[in-house]
Amino acid sequence: MTSLPDPSGAYPPPPLSVKGRYPFRLGTTSFIYPDDYLPNVQVLGPHLDEIELLLFESRRADSLPSGATIDALARLSAEMDVGYNIHLPTDVSLAAEDPDERARASAVLGRFVSATAPLSPSAYALHLPFDGGATDPDGIGRWQAAAAQGIGRLLETGAPRNLLAVETLDYPFAWAAPLVEAFDLSVCMDIGHLILYGVDLAAFFKRFRRRIRLIHLHGVRFTRDGAGRDHVGLEEMPPEHFAAVMAILKDFDGVVSLEVFSHRHLAPSMKHLDAAWTAAGRKYTP
Repeated sequence: MTSLPDPSGAYPPPPLSVKGRYPFRLGTTSFIYPDDYLPNVQVLGPHLDEIELLLFESRRADSLPSGATIDALARLSAEMDVGYNIHLPTDVSLAAEDPDERARASAVLGRFVSATAPLSPSAYALHLPFDGGATDPDGIGRWQAAAAQGIGRLLETGAPRNLLAVETLDYPFAWAAPLVEAFDLSVCMDIGHLILYGVDLAAFFKRFRRRIRLIHLHGVRFTRDGAGRDHVGLEEMPPEHFAAVMAILKDFDGVVSLEVFSHRHLAPSMKHLDAAWTAAGRKYTP
């Protein structure tokens, strides 16, 4: 077995170790450092419970990690006691209007699910993009029908329905909820996205709590004109929203991924969460 190069001296590690620290499993993304999957996992793995493997693209020859990389990731998982969740490609759509595009999407996503299955991921974050007219009820219905066909085809490839977590995006999740329930899927609650679009976090969590396997957590920065930018450090989240986040986390035992893409945003996010958890008198998991 070939040993992997040690990248630990090249990158600053996370500011603290949170393994088993919270009632939920805390992780972050595989692109904290400007490097490939393996070096990121090697540096992050000793400090976190999970790594979100970002597989956003599907069209390049190297979009899907090789079998050797999957084997190495599995070995690191065992050695470091770190788990994985998978963000499936976003450049294909199960809800595409064109049936050929839907068929291609189901085949591509099924291939990614199958290839990463040896990693025993806790969840697969799945986008169901909406490209129709928001004021056209018939358009919403057509989108739901197309998405239902695409999801059905994906499930036929063997994708595990309980691990497919439909992510909250830039449209009312009420449009996707019937699909989630009809196919008995899970939910990925992206808190930053919900804040950007003015959704009540507590109400959403109460409504979908039984199905939420995965929470994407990141800061949201608002400008004076009301525009928002997400996927920034957690310390930039407005205090009223962060209070709602803390109330949710105390009752959550799934996976929370700090969905940021640099050490510059990860380090303060981890410190901010840990300080708030301690200040609230929360008990750590033994």
